[in-house]
Amino acid sequence: MNNLFSVEGKVALVTGGSRGIGEMIAAGYLANGAKVYISSRKADVCNATAARLCEEYGAECISIPANLADLASIENFVNDLAGRESHLDFLVNNAGVSWGAPLEEFPELGWDKVMDTNVKGVFFLTQKLLPLLRANASAEDPARVINIGSIDGIKTPIFDSFSYGPSKAAVHHLTRVLAAHLVKQNIIVNAIAPGPFPTYMLSTGVGGGGDTDAVDWDELGKSNPRGRVGTPEDIAGLAIFLSSRAGAFTVGEVITCDGGSVVS
Repeated sequence: MNNLFSVEGKVALVTGGSRGIGEMIAAGYLANGAKVYISSRKADVCNATAARLCEEYGAECISIPANLADLASIENFVNDLAGRESHLDFLVNNAGVSWGAPLEEFPELGWDKVMDTNVKGVFFLTQKLLPLLRANASAEDPARVINIGSIDGIKTPIFDSFSYGPSKAAVHHLTRVLAAHLVKQNIIVNAIAPGPFPTYMLSTGVGGGGDTDAVDWDELGKSNPRGRVGTPEDIAGLAIFLSSRAGAFTVGEVITCDGGSVVS
C-alpha cells in the first residue's frame, strides 16, 4: 500500500503543459518524483513554465516546444524526445484548442484547427511514440496514455464552440479504440473528461479574455454541484491514479472530473 500511487522515477510527457490543466498534471507528477517533459506551441511560454516548475518542485522539467497538430512537427518532436530518452512511461495528450463563433458564421478554419489539434494530433503523436512507450513497459508495470477529453464531449456545450465538443467526443471514442489495441502490448489507455477548471480556455468563454485572474472563480463555481471549480489536486490526483499501480486494471475508461456536472 505504501507505493500504490507512486510515480517516482517515471518519465512523463504532458502536451499543452505550459498552462492550465496540463501544467497542473505536470506539477503533480513533478511533486511526486517523476521526470516530466512539457510541450506547447509557444516556445517562450513553454520554456518559462518548465523553468518555474523545476524551481518550485526541485525536480526535472524539460521544455520541448512544438506544434503537435502537424505531422511533420510531431515527427521532429518524437525524434527530439527519442534522442533524450530511451523510453516513456506516461503520455498525457492534453494539448487542445477551441473556437467560438455563431453557428451561421462558424468558419472552416475553426473546424480544421480544432480537429487537427484535438483529434489528429492525439492519434499521430501516440502512434509515433509507441516505440518509446513499449520500450520499458511490462505486464507488471505497463506504460500509460491519458487523453484529456472534456465533459463537452459528453453533454451539449453551453458555448458556441461547434467543433470543440465533437472533437472531444472523438477523443473519448479514440481512447476506447486505442485501449483495445494496446492493452495486450502493456500500454494502458484511459481518458479524463474535465469540467470547469480555472484555465485560460475557460476564461475566454466566461468573459476573462484569457486572463485567469480576471475571473471570479469562486462565483463561477457556485453553479457547479460541488459548489466550486476544480483544483490542481483534483486533476493531478486522477492522473496519478491512472498512472500508478492503483489504476493498472482500469482500461479504456473516460472518467469525468467535473464536480458532478454531467450526472446533475
